[in-house]
Amino acid sequence: MDIAIELPPLDVRSLLRRHHLDPHKGLGQNFLIDHHALKQIVDFASLSTEDTVLEIGAGLGSLTRLLAKSAKRVVAVEIDRKLVPVLCEVMSGFQNTEIVQGDILELNPVDLMGKSDYVVVANIPYFITSAIIRHLLTSEVKPSRIVLTMQQEVAERICAEPGDLSLLALSVQVFGAPRIGVSIPASAFHPPPKVDSATLRVDIFKQPLLSGRQLDLFFTLAKIGFSQKRKMMRNTLSAGLHWTGMQADEMLLAAGIDPARRAQTLDLVEWKTLVGEYETWLARQK
Repeated sequence: MDIAIELPPLDVRSLLRRHHLDPHKGLGQNFLIDHHALKQIVDFASLSTEDTVLEIGAGLGSLTRLLAKSAKRVVAVEIDRKLVPVLCEVMSGFQNTEIVQGDILELNPVDLMGKSDYVVVANIPYFITSAIIRHLLTSEVKPSRIVLTMQQEVAERICAEPGDLSLLALSVQVFGAPRIGVSIPASAFHPPPKVDSATLRVDIFKQPLLSGRQLDLFFTLAKIGFSQKRKMMRNTLSAGLHWTGMQADEMLLAAGIDPARRAQTLDLVEWKTLVGEYETWLARQK
């Protein structure tokens, strides 16, 4: 099914003029108007006619239309009340789309999507990228995959490998496998942002690499490790856990990690081993 042929491009500028609207800078509104890029995003999401899709920041419906044409059901969330009537107008010919006015960070994905499997596809405001990802990955019912268009630099950071890892990258990679599939220039948006964008896809693991108490301990240690990422793990852990340097050395060495290493050089297997050693240490203190 070639949705690009079936659906003509949406004239975002004309819609905004007709409804006397301007993009809201405070909400990070940069509308993706390049129809080819929109089609690439939908293709990258690998949607089927059996999929249920959650779209965040539906805007005027440029992407929503293509999602509705490709999937069984679309739940489109839009925070801007002024855009909702226009979105409803644009989507009036689609019976498989539910439009929800609200802030995704204040909405429970389970209430929106139920307990069933679902996919997230969205062009999100840059400034809440991390918050949205965290909200989705810590939900009671996680999506099977997440496809987000975001600042290119952030997408690349999420896909980083050991040596250049960040807390954000680890926070995503513990839940799923990220990859970049679409590069989008600033000129494809209205108004154009100051940076280029990329579409990131994260295929979520059926079970995270760490779960339950170990996941909580992982985030505790990782936040400490990255709090001063230029420093050696020995120093960051001793400061963050209020330990002596000798205690930090002991735990790191037990995990097979050189205490002089820095947080960004550790891979997920090493973090998991470190969490196990920390859990053992905590058990001994009881």
